[in-house]
Amino acid sequence: MSKSGHDLKKRYRRILRFASLALLQTWWFELVLPKFGLRKFVAKTRLKRIQMLARKFRILAADLGGLIIKVGQFASSRLDVLPKTITAELESLQDEVEPVSFALIQEQIEAQLKMPLELAFATFGVEPIAAASLGQAYRAQLSASLAEEWGAQDVVVKVLRPGIEEVVAVDLKALRRVAIWLARIKLVNRRTDVPALVEEFAQVSLEEIDYFVEAANLTRFAEIFAESTRISTPEIIWERSSKKVLTLSDVSGIKVSDVASLIASGIDPNAVAGELATATFEQIFVHGFFHADPHPGNIFVNVNPEIAGDFKLSFIDFGMMGEISDDLRQGLQSLIFALVARDARRCVAAMQRLGVLLPSADTVELERAVGVVFDRFGGIGVAELTQTDPQEIKELIIQFSELIRQLPFQLPEDFLMLLRAVSLISGVTSSLNRDFNMWDAVDPFARSLLNGGSNPTLKAVGREVASFGATALGLPKKLDSVLSLMDQGKLAIRLPEVEKSIRRLDSSVRRVTSALIFLGLLGAGVALRLNHDSLGEALLISGIPFALYAIGFLRIK
Repeated sequence: MSKSGHDLKKRYRRILRFASLALLQTWWFELVLPKFGLRKFVAKTRLKRIQMLARKFRILAADLGGLIIKVGQFASSRLDVLPKTITAELESLQDEVEPVSFALIQEQIEAQLKMPLELAFATFGVEPIAAASLGQAYRAQLSASLAEEWGAQDVVVKVLRPGIEEVVAVDLKALRRVAIWLARIKLVNRRTDVPALVEEFAQVSLEEIDYFVEAANLTRFAEIFAESTRISTPEIIWERSSKKVLTLSDVSGIKVSDVASLIASGIDPNAVAGELATATFEQIFVHGFFHADPHPGNIFVNVNPEIAGDFKLSFIDFGMMGEISDDLRQGLQSLIFALVARDARRCVAAMQRLGVLLPSADTVELERAVGVVFDRFGGIGVAELTQTDPQEIKELIIQFSELIRQLPFQLPEDFLMLLRAVSLISGVTSSLNRDFNMWDAVDPFARSLLNGGSNPTLKAVGREVASFGATALGLPKKLDSVLSLMDQGKLAIRLPEVEKSIRRLDSSVRRVTSALIFLGLLGAGVALRLNHDSLGEALLISGIPFALYAIGFLRIK
């Protein structure tokens, strides 16, 4: 066997070894030890253990690169869910990975462009400005003739890492094996088809290592926001691009998560968070085509020097994009207006339409729980949420203990990229301002959809909102009907099933599970957040396919 083949086998074994040990540790601490009266010890040491897992994973991901590092990039953005002590362990994975030698990069460029590097570019920096999991980026300058043609001399050249195709193949093989393990866990397999999610991830990953696909995605995204005054994208320099080399105009600015630099430049971080949330809503709810990897390293803030406080958001790296069907988009539209109206019944109905509820879900009890959460937490931000009185959370847990035990949520296959995007944006907005309130972004966005004019999608949304009004107008009549039934003794009241087998759960695990589930009902709603228990959180840190983690629960949903 060749040395490269040996290295690939070693890589495969390292990934599986890490995942298996993380699963074993989680099983031992969260399921076995509590049965021997060590619940308090498990709860006391949980954060430290997860932090250690995060540190070990960071070292592993930085060393391996490839697809594994994307798990860490995702987790490091989840300031709204994961403690700072954990995300801090993974922050270095956002931008930098150990780069390959420039000699190999130059060889790759010249083979792809079929010309010497000195002829392809007027200047070319030998030090990468970014070394990502699949490729590296360099600053360069175009020749005078090309610069005049494209209106830009400074460019960024993306180059796929030599041999990345083999690395991706090995990583996917390992993730498929872990998916089989997870599919045997009841807590996981009753909520989603993990192997199917990994296959969806595999398709996206293979597209990421073809820059022609990224170029097509960028072109489509740019056309969507062509008239926007807030969103910009780089230009593609086609004469210097190929399947493994992509040359783009340089749109770099302030990293979106660099709060200190934003403030120093006169930019309000909360305004940036609002624009980012609005742009995300528009991509998903209106166009059904969205950036699925919006971590802080892929979004820049460009300051307008002529207008104080004015800025644009510049998106880069369009290798991972998501697209949703018309039916799914319409279901999401129903959900967003249910959330805006704080209508628990419509919210549950929308979740059913989206397929995020298990067939056995008690919708009556879930509707009641959503209503309570809307009433108490519907208008607060992350910072206030984290300061909620634990006793209040405990009372909610007791009130809805049966619902929490059932965990009635599942992950539809076509939600993988959607949940990843929403989760990443949620983390970025929280890093910009812990007090940022997603409701503040949803409300004006929803109202703006009502002025959609001739846009058929927006008209459909308008009809959805109009139906809320119709429902409100019909309430007196419905109330009269209910009173008549009561008077005739014919009113049937549906009650949740009370004779259920109640499994004894470890109290500490139940507290974590409960808190995450109720947090998941906030913001973008249960359908977009789905937070699970400490098992899922540990699996997330362990490097389980980011396809599972996006659920928040694993969070690679």
